[in-house]
Amino acid sequence: MSIATSAFESALERLSAQVVDPPERRPAYDVFGAPPAFLPALGGLPKTGAIAAAARALDAGQTTCVQLTERALERIAGDEWTAFVEVCAEDALTEALVRDAELKVGRRRGPLHGIPVSVKDVINVRGVHTRCGSDAYDAVPEEDADGVDLWRAAGAVILGKTSTHEFALGVTSPQARNPHDPTRIPGGSSGGSAIAVATGMGLASLGTDTRASIRVPAALCGVVGLKPTYGTISTRGVVPLSWTMDHVAVMAGTAEDAAIALDALRPGGTAIAPAAGGRVSHLRVGLATAAWEGTEAAVESAVAAQIDKLGGLVASVGETDRPTAADFGGANAMGLLVSRCEAATFHRARGLDRSLYWAEVRDQLNAADGVLATDYIDAQRYRASLREEMLAVFREHHVLAMPTAPVLAPAVERADEYLTILSRNAILWSFVGFPAISIPCPTDGLPVGLQLVAGPGGEALLIALATALTKGDA
Repeated sequence: MSIATSAFESALERLSAQVVDPPERRPAYDVFGAPPAFLPALGGLPKTGAIAAAARALDAGQTTCVQLTERALERIAGDEWTAFVEVCAEDALTEALVRDAELKVGRRRGPLHGIPVSVKDVINVRGVHTRCGSDAYDAVPEEDADGVDLWRAAGAVILGKTSTHEFALGVTSPQARNPHDPTRIPGGSSGGSAIAVATGMGLASLGTDTRASIRVPAALCGVVGLKPTYGTISTRGVVPLSWTMDHVAVMAGTAEDAAIALDALRPGGTAIAPAAGGRVSHLRVGLATAAWEGTEAAVESAVAAQIDKLGGLVASVGETDRPTAADFGGANAMGLLVSRCEAATFHRARGLDRSLYWAEVRDQLNAADGVLATDYIDAQRYRASLREEMLAVFREHHVLAMPTAPVLAPAVERADEYLTILSRNAILWSFVGFPAISIPCPTDGLPVGLQLVAGPGGEALLIALATALTKGDA
């Protein structure tokens, strides 16, 4: 019996033991209500990170939007890691000229004004190929995806499309290479986005996170990956992997930069970037002990050092037995079932030539074609039950902390051996739809990520804590 099958059956046993099923529904959460009381007022320019530095330099007349864009394009020209699959140099420079002209007449759209950014190749950019990393799919959309449209409205300059695991159906992105060691994978599926941010080929990237696709590559490449609460950001214009698990998410160099990038995607909501200066001394942080099982020594050491630092910043840090190993295993098994079945539905409807797909992607979809409807429904019932149980955990703790990925970036030729453990600590939070952020841990070797998770709508808590932890300020 495979690990996935065992976890699936264990999850079904837990579900069957319940007397009353929870309501079966698509997750829908009340997010971003009134700003938490500990947040400072938003004012002036952002404080830390590359976006902050660029915004200050633009404001002081020390650089221009065109110069920022040219610098990013120069780095893209030297791309050795397959970060980009299509570069829109002419369009980007034209857009940067317009942003400079706006600044000259006093129009500053916000902290993303003139900032060069990239977009994952499952998200539509008007007039640019969307190929989803596949030889079987090619579309040139006439409209931007909602997320791209909102970033443009906020003044961002679109550099081009970044590489992805085919159809976002994996955590390795084996066609790309980790900039810290080109013999290793960058993680996926948003591998190109992580490479781009890590190497300065743009200051932020728009991606997706369905199972682990923002946080795992962020951890393996040493950048920040922020997945918001499910349903926070529109997925219109995103080629779907899983309608009930897809999250539009962002990568950047710092937590504040990630918050700025996310705020631009929800202009009517309460800004979370001010949380970068928020108080964290009252927070209760739980350590999900099951998330450390099977963790490599280098990862454990780097994360433990950050946990020690965390203890001096917050009210309490204590171990919690939830999520259990069964929770992580069940979420992985059921999350894979749900996402693969929903992906298979999309691919079957499009009638694409699966003989052109990567073998491991084709195998996932072919297997999903044979899943019983009752198994899919049981997976959704388990999901609703697990969500209620995880909500109870966040009544005891404001934030949970754990390694983002229990292992360092695997070698390209061995990546398939690590598929389950790479995403184990991450997929649960996409499955239940809770916000999570991966931040880099200081290390002398390969990058390691610390994952912080909050309850629905808790993005501001994550930004406050991530910023305090990386700056050492409470």
